[in-house]
Amino acid sequence: MPFTFSAQDAKSYADLSGISAEVVASTDSTSFREKMLLTHRGLSGPAILQVSSYWKPDDPVVIDLAPGQEVFAPLLDSPAGRDLRSATAALKGVLSARLAERWIASHPPADWTNRGIAQLESLLHEWKLVPSGTEGYAKAEVTGGGVDTNELSAKTMESRKAPGLYFVGEVVDVTGHLGGFNFQWAWASGYCAGQAV
Repeated sequence: MPFTFSAQDAKSYADLSGISAEVVASTDSTSFREKMLLTHRGLSGPAILQVSSYWKPDDPVVIDLAPGQEVFAPLLDSPAGRDLRSATAALKGVLSARLAERWIASHPPADWTNRGIAQLESLLHEWKLVPSGTEGYAKAEVTGGGVDTNELSAKTMESRKAPGLYFVGEVVDVTGHLGGFNFQWAWASGYCAGQAV
């Protein structure tokens, strides 16, 4: 499900709706490297939709805005280029101009020493946001819950408690990642039940 911004994050980022970036979005238990989309209400896109299945309310979501890249390393080699303008230019190499400008403006380093630049780099790879919630089932791509698989025959999808009653697809508590896995589950479980009746 898409995440909704806290009031403070909404002030900082809601007007960037429509901007996307390849990121790594993480919770304590898992990470996904895919696209993230900023919306007028929060964050969406495949990386966010995937990680939201593992998110617990009030926990932070950690976003690496430049996976596998050292964005600010060139600043270390150029004492004259250690300033906000140079850092913004470096970040524009990996993020859209508007997002790069906003992110740097919201996270200026304490100073332009090697340590300050290293902290800026670290923050870029560990941007922590605490969503105020999600947009709920109305905007969900995949949801959990439903009939417990332990109550069904794995071969026929027939209820163990009510013979002659079958459950398939999204009504069963089976959730896959984005990319067609949930469609495959719906078709496969439907096929199994169809063969049994």
